[in-house]
Amino acid sequence: MKKPVPFGAGFFFDQLRASNRTSNAFSERQTLVLTSKITAFDPAWSNMFEKESGRISGAFGDTLVAIYHVGSTAITGLAAKPEIDMLVEVSCHQRTPEVDSFMRSLGYTRGKDLSPGHHFYRRDVDGVRTHKVHVCPTGHSQISRMLRFRDLLRQDAELRDQYQYLKLKLEAENTEGIKEYLAGKAPFIDALLKGKPDTNQ
Repeated sequence: MKKPVPFGAGFFFDQLRASNRTSNAFSERQTLVLTSKITAFDPAWSNMFEKESGRISGAFGDTLVAIYHVGSTAITGLAAKPEIDMLVEVSCHQRTPEVDSFMRSLGYTRGKDLSPGHHFYRRDVDGVRTHKVHVCPTGHSQISRMLRFRDLLRQDAELRDQYQYLKLKLEAENTEGIKEYLAGKAPFIDALLKGKPDTNQ
């Protein structure tokens, strides 16, 4: 049985603002780096994805299979950190130094691989995270994982509201930065994907 969402996003944003005015402890937590703050859904995120996918596509040459908009900014109605998540599917990893150089020319930094074969790039503007790019070869487990999670939340408003409430709660309670925030989301994502197997496999 799905757990009901106790309050909507508007209520929670109001509570965060009130807490920020009255609690020094909360104010101190807000200074920690979470890359950016959660904001209400912005329809412009879709256009930002389209624009940026066109900019980065040249990095991958003839290995490029597809570029997908993933993450919370790809889900209509979901509050999110305004960081555009892009998943690049390639036929294989080739010319990695050249890819890294091309991405650097667009303002991206190559991060640590998130798993074997899962390359990661991030782009910050004036110290604020704006884009994240995941690059995986065809058949990598993270491709189906990211797309399945995105599509499940697109299709189910109740699940979307539950996830939004969790994210806002984790942000409000955060004391250790982005790693703590991501770890707090992981059980929800894992449980959802486990409970709804991929019927396309």
